[in-house]
Amino acid sequence: MASNLATSMISTLVRASNGIQSAPAAIKPELMLQLYDIENCPYCRLVREAFTELDLDVEIYPCPKQGERFRPELIERGGKAQFPYLVDPNNGAEMYESLDIVAYLFETYGQRDLPLKWRAGKLQTFGSMLASAPRVKNGMQARPGVEPEYMLELYSFESSPYARPVRELLCEMEIPYIIRSCGRTRLQEWLLPPVRKRFNITPDSELENRRILQETEGKVAIPYLYDPNTEQGLFESNDILDYLRDNYGS
Repeated sequence: MASNLATSMISTLVRASNGIQSAPAAIKPELMLQLYDIENCPYCRLVREAFTELDLDVEIYPCPKQGERFRPELIERGGKAQFPYLVDPNNGAEMYESLDIVAYLFETYGQRDLPLKWRAGKLQTFGSMLASAPRVKNGMQARPGVEPEYMLELYSFESSPYARPVRELLCEMEIPYIIRSCGRTRLQEWLLPPVRKRFNITPDSELENRRILQETEGKVAIPYLYDPNTEQGLFESNDILDYLRDNYGS
């Protein structure tokens, strides 16, 4: 597990502050957006970073290589197996191309100009490719698990090195889930949970998902998985990975 975390840390460092800090969107969609996604795909990463940065939740439909659960569905909708693919049920918009999706999210929900870094699209794509390299095939190949009746909910921000292995396993198992975006907006949120606990620091987060975690669980730590099928909630990557294998492994 140490080597797994180490390479995940490298991926996070490569992307610097991308997919960590949030400036919430001006409006939130009434119906949740949907993303057909491969976890370690560099193009998909860019879109998930934008979701974190806009503090938007999203339904993830994992489409790993040789996956048979959602890939056929995507091909029927869009005509080809290309990722990412966004579906916006609020207005019927559907699209391929990561940078087009990012621009759409900022224009439609951010209601602001596309940030300068995103205008350098080729540079962002290259950086995301570098971030994919340390994870090699993690989150890429289908190892189907049992699909739950109700979608799991993962409290996460894109560049969290601890959340990444959980998302990779969910992708490999082809388990659909909801990302509850938990980016950072306050300086104190950059402190590790044990440090916050030691000095009795409770950040007054402006983000709804962070406030929900604080109110319901007494702390904010990423990742946090909530399973409505069993009404269980878990922190800690290793515990979540074990839980997924035990409850949804084929």
